[in-house]
Amino acid sequence: MTAFAHDLTQIEAVIFDLDGTMVHTLGDFQVALHRTMADLDLPPISNGLIEQTIGKGSEHLIRTLLAHQLARPEVKGVGQACPALSVEALFERAWLRYQHHYLQINGQFADVYPGVLSALQAFAQQGLPMACLTNKPLSFAKALLKEKSLDHFFAHIFGGDSFERKKPDPLPILKTCEALGSAAGRTLMVGDSSNDAQAAHAAGCPVVLVTYGYNHGQRIQDTPAAAWLDSLAQLPDRLRAAVQ
Repeated sequence: MTAFAHDLTQIEAVIFDLDGTMVHTLGDFQVALHRTMADLDLPPISNGLIEQTIGKGSEHLIRTLLAHQLARPEVKGVGQACPALSVEALFERAWLRYQHHYLQINGQFADVYPGVLSALQAFAQQGLPMACLTNKPLSFAKALLKEKSLDHFFAHIFGGDSFERKKPDPLPILKTCEALGSAAGRTLMVGDSSNDAQAAHAAGCPVVLVTYGYNHGQRIQDTPAAAWLDSLAQLPDRLRAAVQ
């Protein structure tokens, strides 16, 4: 683990992703999206496709899944005779229905991953400033963190609509570092996907990735990082070892 020790010797603050990193929210996405598609009279979406699509923000999620559903043979035939069946024509209604359903069930079909609470408690005891940075809309993120009693750990919470651009653009990480008052090179990004890694690398932050999250169907160990952890419970000890 030479790379780990080299990258993480002077960490002053930690930024955590939310979905797939701290909370297993796939169930929330599935329920809200199935209900949304039913409202639009579209066929059910496969849960596997939902898992591969989440992570780049809710607008991207809705547009991608609408495009997939409208391309299905049983829908495409109808769409050829009905111009109203297009992604752009359906997006606004889909977005409103999705928000309605998601806010109704936010956190009900989600669980905090094992090891998350112990890691956050350890960092809090060390006085290490922490922020949550997610591509999830801010209102969804705040409500979920509160529901799971995790919100008090974070000095700042930022969502996909907090800044002009989302991860994998580095801007959200740089803005979060600014809010934390920490240099990018001394701020650790903890995430579960290539989005988190790309944003962190571009911002100049070291990044650690968890192996259990959502990475668009790809193996996370193929994404460059300082380390890949099976549980966030391992992180405090790894950081302590890095500075010894």
